[in-house]
Amino acid sequence: MGASSKPELARLAHAVLQPGFAGTTAPDWVRRRIAEGLHSVVLFGRNLVDGEQVAALTAELRAENPDLVIAIDEEAGDVTRIEALSGATRPGNLALGTVDDVDLTERVARDVGRELHASGISMNYAPSADVNSNALNPVIGVRSFGARTDVVSRHTAAWIRGLQSAGVAACAKHFPGHGDTAVDSHHGLPTVAAGAEEIARTALPPFIAALEAGVRAVMTAHLLVPAYDPELPATLSRRVLVDLLRTELGFTGLVVTDAIEMGAVADRYGIGGATVKALAAGADAVCVGGENAGQAVTEGLVDAVVRAVREGDLAEERLAEAAERMRRFAAWSGERARAVTPDATRSDIGLAAARRAVRVRRRPGAPEVLPVSGDVHVVEFCPVMSLAVDGRTPWGLAAPLCRLRPTTTSVRLTEADIDHAGRALEREVLAPAVGRVLIVVVRDAARHRWMSEAVTGLLRGRPDAVVVEMGFPLDGAGDPADLVTYGATRVSGIAAAEVVTGSLTASPVVGTQAVRRAPGAGPRAR
Repeated sequence: MGASSKPELARLAHAVLQPGFAGTTAPDWVRRRIAEGLHSVVLFGRNLVDGEQVAALTAELRAENPDLVIAIDEEAGDVTRIEALSGATRPGNLALGTVDDVDLTERVARDVGRELHASGISMNYAPSADVNSNALNPVIGVRSFGARTDVVSRHTAAWIRGLQSAGVAACAKHFPGHGDTAVDSHHGLPTVAAGAEEIARTALPPFIAALEAGVRAVMTAHLLVPAYDPELPATLSRRVLVDLLRTELGFTGLVVTDAIEMGAVADRYGIGGATVKALAAGADAVCVGGENAGQAVTEGLVDAVVRAVREGDLAEERLAEAAERMRRFAAWSGERARAVTPDATRSDIGLAAARRAVRVRRRPGAPEVLPVSGDVHVVEFCPVMSLAVDGRTPWGLAAPLCRLRPTTTSVRLTEADIDHAGRALEREVLAPAVGRVLIVVVRDAARHRWMSEAVTGLLRGRPDAVVVEMGFPLDGAGDPADLVTYGATRVSGIAAAEVVTGSLTASPVVGTQAVRRAPGAGPRAR
């Protein structure tokens, strides 16, 4: 290919970007960039008010290009954008994997797809195909279908079938697997220590299942996998994106990066440098704008890509290949979306699924505690969540329990509220719970030392307390939870409240989706 002009290179650069933007209407600069070759944009919680507004926004954007890919990160469960302010009405992946009914998973995903499609969204950065084999994983956890490769594989495929049947393109993530990590890639660079044979046996099968289910897009992971490339993160590694994903696994679709401004890559190479390296390694689309949204960011990335081509750091042929692949994906997803009749009908499949997921178990030597009778005091321990989770999203047990038991009292405590002398626990928890049933709600207690220690202290004084885990539980006697919801969605809280009050009978834990803590590994403070 001969050297193209700067405007032509800029058009190619626009084609491979998936930027976000601020506001609930389409900014002028976004519409101009679409006219200049931008094939995709990404919506975040800040862009969404309700279905009617989102439909108007997507129609406004598509006035410039009917095949424009409008993407969102809507995993359902704890990672929700469309229900960030109200709380998710569908359980997440871990709950679905716990039920282990692929038809249910497909129906939930189809329900998600119907809502997205009715709003004009054509691509969803989901499902997570990660096998969460590390219970202390700070960024995946309940976003995974579980700790078993076979469970994750069949539910990844089911989720893709369900979503795409509703006219929305799926995107399997985070290749080649983010489940066996102990660092949040929003802030640092995780390393996968497993060898190539172990990765092929445990982490890759869900992605193979995704390909067989017809997925046309795969999102990369910002992590180091020395078994494949000891120097470059997977997103920036040709050995991972071309040698492994394309050559060995035979993937011919769109390779999308995780948000390029995440610390794992941006802290080392800068946003522009990481973008260029990702494209050179084989990525076709660069997602940006979760934290760095705006015209200046997009223009800076276009300039970085054009400069890299002109200075020989990025082959023009590679850029053109990525742009063409993005164009073909946009045409396919647009045709698929138009072939499906919009259907905004909502179902109650989410609550039904959450009810099936909730599990009860009895601590060794502990009294029977469920269901409870009498007045209740609820304490909810609230951790700092990964940036993947919108901090505004409601969660917990207290609110739905109050609707069933109006005399319920509650308090929510963070790590900062818990002092070493235990005065906060005495003042906020034990004293108000006198004469009441005490319910302690935790979220990923195994990962938060302050939380697990607080629970241990409370159980010494109140062994009759009910412990509810709304995150990723541990297996075995080390986990004090009496009730597990496998996610902190609104419907998970409703299901838990129904079990607590006796209006729903939950299944016992049989063959858990949790994993045991690695030998010698203690709970980690956030």
